[in-house]
Amino acid sequence: MLKTRFTEMFGIEHPVVQGGMMWVGRAELAAAVSEAGGLGIITALTQPSPEALVAEIERARGLTDKPLGVNLTMLPTITPPPYAEYRAAIIDAGITIVETAGSSPEPHMEAFRAAGVRVIHKCTSVRHAKKAESLGVDAVSIDGFECAGHPGEDDVPGLVLIPAAADAISIPMIASGGFADGRGLAAALMLGADGINMGTRFMVSEESPVAQAVKERVVAASELDTNLILRTLRNTARVAKNSVSDEVVRILDEGGQFPDVQPLVAGARGRKVFEQGDVEAGIWTVGQVQGLIHDIPSAGEIVTRTVADAEALIRAKLDLFG
Repeated sequence: MLKTRFTEMFGIEHPVVQGGMMWVGRAELAAAVSEAGGLGIITALTQPSPEALVAEIERARGLTDKPLGVNLTMLPTITPPPYAEYRAAIIDAGITIVETAGSSPEPHMEAFRAAGVRVIHKCTSVRHAKKAESLGVDAVSIDGFECAGHPGEDDVPGLVLIPAAADAISIPMIASGGFADGRGLAAALMLGADGINMGTRFMVSEESPVAQAVKERVVAASELDTNLILRTLRNTARVAKNSVSDEVVRILDEGGQFPDVQPLVAGARGRKVFEQGDVEAGIWTVGQVQGLIHDIPSAGEIVTRTVADAEALIRAKLDLFG
């Protein structure tokens, strides 16, 4: 069994975390990951209200009695969600593990600390990881350039970013972006991480709520089938390569501005992709790791297979030294 500082701190069996993905991190998926010994994450803002989030948490608890986390992502927007109300719902529901992402978790730390909530903050750079540690988060998730969604603007891949962050901070750290199997887990541990976070891999599982056509598209895709959009606006996002993301890249490369692409990148269109399976309906996030995904197993199998393969690889390498 792979025991790390992260598994000990968060009370889980395996150092495998399911990413808190918008429209994907729902009760069935999160519960399946936790039940298998990993850490399942419910995505707060997927739910239309704080009250709906509490109901989703209760649904997950009906499926597992093991630790569950909730993701709270804070991004700049014209009409921001009621973050304080979602935070209160998380606390009132008795959740003790929260993954924060996007903006600084500082405005929420006092309330989470008072409630005994452990905070994992997702970072895309060493400087952000150091800042998060200074704010008192319990762990960080360091997100390499390979990741789905927002990789930051430094373009540093995990092979460099993970050990650089491990050298700079003292709190537990999980590695995110580019992980799909035991090879990745073993590598992350050797690079100084205390576990891994997988998003795209868990999106392509039986319990994932996205449409089957989306899962099959990921299985068929290669590591080359993503686009980086909004680069010129310094709000880079890695998404699936399709007609819509191709058009966004073209418009911005030709000098366009955000209003010119706003209708194309609307979140409602991405939700339609996941719910209806029309992979050309809008922008949807996926990582380069899709090139390593070749099946659609249960979430529990992903956890146990990843850990077993990592353990076997580590033992095999140790045997090389007698």
